[in-house]
Amino acid sequence: MAITKVTSSVLSDDSVSYDKLGVEFTASSALSGTAIDWDVAQVFTKTLSGATTFTYANDEIGMVKDLVLTGDYAITWPSGTKIITGTYDGSVTNLIQVVKTAAGQYWLSISKEA
Repeated sequence: MAITKVTSSVLSDDSVSYDKLGVEFTASSALSGTAIDWDVAQVFTKTLSGATTFTYANDEIGMVKDLVLTGDYAITWPSGTKIITGTYDGSVTNLIQVVKTAAGQYWLSISKEA
């Protein structure tokens, strides 16, 4: 008999360990360009060297990504990105979280060092 859905009888509590998660949920990657590929890592780092326009690739609804950014330059986010809290401050390190909430819709929050 084919199994067409995952149930608690097939997948028990705590059976998916951190070791079984893909790199898109466990790795950190330094961005060399401006494309944020959501399949590559969970945490992305970048020191801006000029005004930067980011793009998203391979993003899926419900995914959350963390960006650690520095550099005192303007940032342009992809269409559909809404900054819900915080302001980017290039003079300190910023932790930015992006949540994909629907097709073409992203909520972004910015925290920075005190």
